[in-house]
Amino acid sequence: MARIYVTDTMGEAQVRVAIIDTRGDADLWVCRVDTRGLASGDERWFFTQDQGEATKRVFFTSRGFAQVKVCFVPTLGEAGWRDPSRARRGLFS
Repeated sequence: MARIYVTDTMGEAQVRVAIIDTRGDADLWVCRVDTRGLASGDERWFFTQDQGEATKRVFFTSRGFAQVKVCFVPTLGEAGWRDPSRARRGLFS
């Protein structure tokens, strides 16, 4: 499950993420989901306001500071790691 809590500072985060508009430049294509039950793997993110409920704390930053570059996609079928051979499975779940 990828239940994501967005931190206000880089020091609180477990993963630094850059949001990328171009799919080809992203490492991971992410689909936002509306319920906890749909959040699965690294590619389906449910955003929570409860830090204790989160599986990962992220900080959105620039490309230069990011550990992972993500592109938000509109459908579940499009979500996933761009290059499966370089995937860091379990990073967000």
